[in-house]
Order: sequence, then C-alpha cells, then structure tokens
Amino acid sequence: MLNLVLISDTHGLHDQLDLPSGDMILHAGDVSSHGTEKEVKDFLEWFEGLDYQHKIFIAGNHDFFFENSAKEKITSIIPPSITYLNDSGITIEGVKIWGSPISPWFFDWAFNRQRGTEIKKHWDLIPEDTDILMTHGPVHGILDKTKTGVDAGCEELLKKIDGSNIKLHLSGHIHEGYGERVVNGIRYINASVLDLQYRQVNNPVVLPFTLKK
Repeated sequence: MLNLVLISDTHGLHDQLDLPSGDMILHAGDVSSHGTEKEVKDFLEWFEGLDYQHKIFIAGNHDFFFENSAKEKITSIIPPSITYLNDSGITIEGVKIWGSPISPWFFDWAFNRQRGTEIKKHWDLIPEDTDILMTHGPVHGILDKTKTGVDAGCEELLKKIDGSNIKLHLSGHIHEGYGERVVNGIRYINASVLDLQYRQVNNPVVLPFTLKK
C-alpha cells in the first residue's frame, strides 16, 4: 500500500502548507503564479526537501516556464529525486502513473488546447493500463464547477476515463472544485489547496492506495 498525499494549485505559496506524512506526494500543477524560472526553482527546492520517498508533479496553466523552455533546460533544473510528467508516465511499486498538464482553452494560458479534436490527441496518449491519472484540469461535470456555475472540465477527458481501468484521477485548476467523488468506481479528487482569493484554505488530501489483485 502507498500512502498518497495529494495537492494542487499552490501558486508559489507552497511554504504555507502543513503537509502530513506519507510515501508519495503528487502535485497536479500550477506550482507557480506567473510561470517564471525563479518561481519554478523555488518550488523545486521546496519539493526536493520534502520527506517523501516519491515526489511527482505536473505543470499547470500558470506554469509557462515548462511550456516555453526547451526540454534540456527543464531537465537540467529538476533534481533527481523529483519526477516531472508531461504526457508521460512512471511505474512505482507496480502502480502506473500518467501525468499531463493540458487543460481546455482559457484566455491563452500555458498548456491550453482547444476542446474537441485538439485536446483529445493528448488524452489518446494515456495508456489503457494506467492506475493513477494526473491532469491539471478536471473532467467535465465532476469537481469542475466555477463560481459562476459553469462546468469547466473537459468532455473528451471524461470520455477517456469513464469506463476505463483508471482507479484515481487527480486534478486541480478549478479552485472551487476542491473535493472528492467516486463515479462509476473511479475516484476523482480535485486537490486545489487555494481558494479563488489565493488563500490557503484547503487541506492536502491523504489517500491510502492499494492495487486490487
């Protein structure tokens, strides 16, 4: 069993978090506020120092550094103890984890893609045997409702996940959507720790995770 600690949308305020113990910490994006290299390096220094055996993160729509920088540049600043996923995956203790920073188009932020065919290309990359899926944005209709009552999540992502073998979908992006739901046997968690005013009001989510034999 892996004791997971799930967070998202720290926006540079990571040092305000009171983190519980666990085996693995997963961050679902928006590690920075303005997407600068300085902000990213500050986050990585903090993340590297955390007392978890496994540390995994994806970027989000604020994290322009990760979209605009060359792969070699990104790789050069990420410590060996940290795993950065960008439409890629890793297997840890038999658990297959896939991560993507992509979210539906919203005022030309980082990693935005148009709904429909364009964004579907990214979801088609998700392996069928994925156990834990990390995407910055939520699926449509689950933990994605904005303050104006709009379901802002991705329809194509919901189609990909619903009925799949995925056990856990971790997201953030929509701060108001913080929470947890189980739909058709799949556990959905929006782990945004900040509210709309960028106040740290939500707790990290702690989740024991075991692959059922």
